[in-house]
Parts: sequence; C-alpha cells; structure tokens
Amino acid sequence: MNLFSVLLVVFAGMGLSFEAGLLGPLGEQVGHLWATLSIFGVGAALLWLLRFFIPQKPFPGWQAVPRWQLIGGFLGPIYVVALTLSTPVLGVAMTMICVLFGQVTKSFAIDYFGWFGMPKRAMRPLRVAALGFIALALIFTYLGAQS
Repeated sequence: MNLFSVLLVVFAGMGLSFEAGLLGPLGEQVGHLWATLSIFGVGAALLWLLRFFIPQKPFPGWQAVPRWQLIGGFLGPIYVVALTLSTPVLGVAMTMICVLFGQVTKSFAIDYFGWFGMPKRAMRPLRVAALGFIALALIFTYLGAQS
C-alpha cells in the first residue's frame, strides 16, 4: 500500500472536518444553500485556474462520458448541504463520525459487490471488526454528547 496516498487522504479528511467547521457558521449567516453554492463556486474557480498549470488529458466530450458517472455532481451538493445543516446541531466531531460510518459502510458494499467497475474484495473478519469499531465510535460519541 502506498504510504503517501494514505497520508494524502488522511490530510484530505482533516480538510473535510475543517470545511464542516466553516460551513456550519456560514450556513447560519447566509443560508444553507448559499453556503453550499459559495463552497462549490470557490472550488470551481480554483479548479478552473489549476487546469492552466497542470497537464490534462484531452477532453473527449460529454457524449463519451457514461451518464451514470455524472451522478457525483448531484451527490456533492447534497453532502455539503447535509454538513451545513448538521454541523451546528451535532458538532464537527459527531458529524464527521456519522460521515465516516456512512462512507465506510457504503465503501465495503462497493468493494464486496464490485460496483462501478471496482474489483471485488472479500469481506474479511478484520474489515468487519473495523466497521464495528467505527460504529462503536459513533455510539460512544453520541452518548458522550448526551451527558
């Protein structure tokens, strides 16, 4: 396994927590949809600028892209609106643990069934135990917030 990739994704995950911490107050100030639009607007502008400095493959055109692969364009804003609404209520830690549990649960299903062209991966006992520990973290964090 590539250690650089693992560390890159860990830091990206930290960025998500930072983003959730920013989105909650921003949504309270300007409205949840405007907060989401601002995040995507800034991101789109940044990506548009970066494309001038990073070599890209030639774009084959939208007709060559399978339509189901564009579903992510719908899921991203739903995720950001959910963060914007939930973070002020749950706090950043609880929100991120909920996100983590949902991500890992769905990821295991994608790996197991080989959805979206991914290679199938067996459900081994340690992977199931890891999901159980994430579920415990969710339960413990929830109960800890209640006291």
